[in-house]
Amino acid sequence: MQPRNSRLNSSALRGAVDLAAVKAAGEAAQKAEQARVERARQAAAAEAAGVAPDQPAYQLVIDVTEDTFETEIVQRSTEVPVVIDFWAEWCGPCKQLSPILEGLAEEYAGRFVLAKIDVDANPMLSQQFGIQGIPAVMAVVAGQLVPLFQGAESAANVRKVLDQLILVAEQRFGVAGGATAPGEAPAAAPQRPEDPALSAAHDALDRGDLGGAIQAYRNVLADQPGNVEAKLGLSQAELLHRVEGLDLQAVRAAAAADPKNVEVQLQAADLDLVGGHVEDAFGRLVDTVGRTAGEDRDAARLRLLELFEVIGPEDPRVVVARAALARVLF
Repeated sequence: MQPRNSRLNSSALRGAVDLAAVKAAGEAAQKAEQARVERARQAAAAEAAGVAPDQPAYQLVIDVTEDTFETEIVQRSTEVPVVIDFWAEWCGPCKQLSPILEGLAEEYAGRFVLAKIDVDANPMLSQQFGIQGIPAVMAVVAGQLVPLFQGAESAANVRKVLDQLILVAEQRFGVAGGATAPGEAPAAAPQRPEDPALSAAHDALDRGDLGGAIQAYRNVLADQPGNVEAKLGLSQAELLHRVEGLDLQAVRAAAAADPKNVEVQLQAADLDLVGGHVEDAFGRLVDTVGRTAGEDRDAARLRLLELFEVIGPEDPRVVVARAALARVLF
């Protein structure tokens, strides 16, 4: 388990730029919805057969221990966003927040699952997540850690956070939870028509036509500025286009020899990211922003923001790098 990295399972990062993920993003959302419908169908069938008719498709509030973490949180997060409430019996603010989270879990009826972790009973989990104060609330979506907030919050504020989490889970990870009430007929899974323009962009990316892919993604975004797949695809295509023809060893040697050369630092950061060295890429650009000014500083800052888009704004490494960037800027 590696909760301080983006993945919580044991698989290593094969590279920051996963071209297949771009094409699969839309398919994943549809598959997740189909899985939800199937669970709802099974629950309705069980109710009709008289088998536990008052039970939801899955428990909405669960207690999790170090022994059950992998099953109850990591595996479950592939089907539904899992919100984690780190609490303790002695914690006064926890006693204010926990009932709010539990009530919202019931209200949202399966759009997320609430996992409660007693930090006193599970000190290893608390340590591995870097919990420094409670209550602390995080989420796991498709095995990926999403920090949410720390301290007691009002129901209204928590609801806003949950709404954003659910939106990110559906749009970026294709994870759509949802339970059907007993006896309720499941809705038909929506069929998402293939977008010809987006398909053309994906195809260009697949065959290595980076210039064509960039233009195709831009065409999609001109008509659909909020298209998540197109934004991700464009960021990745532009990154790969920038590193074409660069010599990794030569660029790194040049960057080490001349830290003030902003252009070569940008190239080195791009190569770091493509090679899967995400923290190195972010750290290099944060350092560059810190030691430059004017146009050079703007160039490094904007490149860092572009790389944030490639990795995804909810990734913990992006959250850490944003905080580091804020420190050197202000």
